Amino acid sequence: MIAVILAGGRGTRMAEETNFKPKPLVEAYGQPLIWHIMQNYAMYGITEFIVLAGYKGQQIREYFANYWLHQSDITFNLATPDREIHKIRSLPWKVSVIDTGVETNTGGRIGRLRDLLSNDFLLTYGDGVANVNIPELIDSHYASGNIATLTAVQPPARFGALNLIGNQVENFQEKPIGDGAWVNGGFLVLNPAVFNFIEGENSSFEIDTLPKIASSGKLGAYKHFGFWQPVDTLRDLQRLEEAITTGVLPWV
Repeated sequence: MIAVILAGGRGTRMAEETNFKPKPLVEAYGQPLIWHIMQNYAMYGITEFIVLAGYKGQQIREYFANYWLHQSDITFNLATPDREIHKIRSLPWKVSVIDTGVETNTGGRIGRLRDLLSNDFLLTYGDGVANVNIPELIDSHYASGNIATLTAVQPPARFGALNLIGNQVENFQEKPIGDGAWVNGGFLVLNPAVFNFIEGENSSFEIDTLPKIASSGKLGAYKHFGFWQPVDTLRDLQRLEEAITTGVLPWV
C-alpha cells in the first residue's frame, strides 16, 4: 500500500522556520518531520510514498535526491570529479514528489492523484508525528467496509491545569488530556471512491470532503491511544523533541 503525505502548505504559524524551508523539513531531534512520519510507516513495511508538495517543494526534492549522499561515508578527490563511496546508510524507500501548486487546498492536492491511484491508499500530513499501529488501522478499515477510515486521537489540553484544593494550588499538570473529545489525528486509509467527494482545487479535504463522506455513512474511526504530536508552533516542536528523548518513538 502506498502512503501519501500532504506537504504543500506554507506553515505560517511557524514562520521562524518556514520562511526558509517547508514545514515537513523542519527538524526534530536532528531529522526532518517527514523522516519521522515515514519511519512510522516503514516500521510496518510501508516503504512507497507519494509526497504532495507545493510551498518550497524544490527543497523536498533536493532532500530526497541527496539523501543517499548525506548518509554516506565518502572520499572526494578535489583535483578530479572522482569520489570513493565507503559505506551508505540509506533506506530502501521509493519516494515520488508531485508538485500540486502553492495555493492548492488539501482536497485539490489529493484530487491530483485521481488518475494515479486505483487501490486503497494511506494518507497523512507532513507535520504530525505519531506511533500509529498502521496494520491495525488498515485492518479496521477493511473490517468496516467504509471508503475512508481516520485515526481518532484525544489531544492534550492547550493550557496546563491547576489542581486546586479550595483556594490553594496543590500542584500543576502541564499537559492533561483534553475534555474527552476525539479529533482527526491525520492518519487515514482511503478507497479511491473518495475522489468522487472532492469537488475541485479549492476544496478542503477536512472541511468539505470528510463531512460528506461521514454524511454518506462511510467514514470510520480507528482509535489511537499512543503517542501523537502535531507540529503547528515552535512550542509543539519543543514538545515533540522532549517526547523523543523519552524513547516514545521506536525508530529514534
